[in-house]
Amino acid sequence: MTDLERAAREIREVGFYDRLYQDLREAMGEKNPDVGTIRTFLQERPEFLEEYKQLNVEYNISNIHLRDIPLEEVADPECRRDAEAVNRNLALLRAIEKYTLEFEKSSFLVLLFSIEFFVLFSVQYFIVLLSLKEYQWYIYGLFLMSILVAWWYARREKEKYRREKERFERLYAETLERLQRLEERACIDRETLIIRESDEHV
Repeated sequence: MTDLERAAREIREVGFYDRLYQDLREAMGEKNPDVGTIRTFLQERPEFLEEYKQLNVEYNISNIHLRDIPLEEVADPECRRDAEAVNRNLALLRAIEKYTLEFEKSSFLVLLFSIEFFVLFSVQYFIVLLSLKEYQWYIYGLFLMSILVAWWYARREKEKYRREKERFERLYAETLERLQRLEERACIDRETLIIRESDEHV
């Protein structure tokens, strides 16, 4: 559901992807590849497409370049049921897409480290500035406990990322199958559903 034409055009023309474009040009050995050449290269070297997707997810830009199927245009009841299922799946895929980001690159870890840094600063404040040296071991104990809680919570979140990524991949495959069936039965024209450009880059 990631449109390769759009991905290739954005990598070439949108400044947001400059570093990826430089890497891609170096790997291709071309100074100024056109959109068609980049598209072909993305098919041959999917790791560059994955990098494009990861970059998008990091900045909350969807890789699902497909709009919902307009149900009022689907007359056949069986097609309509499939179209409704596709629309539900697309909504859920957009909602859980953030879990396709590698956990180590997620904003969750940045937030967790920021909280722990604040706790450490507070510990020093209580001990040094408030002259609570007689309680320092209790305070350090609380700090150690906060580290253990943060570690446990990070492990739990990492497991959630893994589960939701698997769920995303299953749902993605199922949605592609449904779209394929809808196209084969001439219920929809997928080309009309493709979102050609992102509002985030305007």
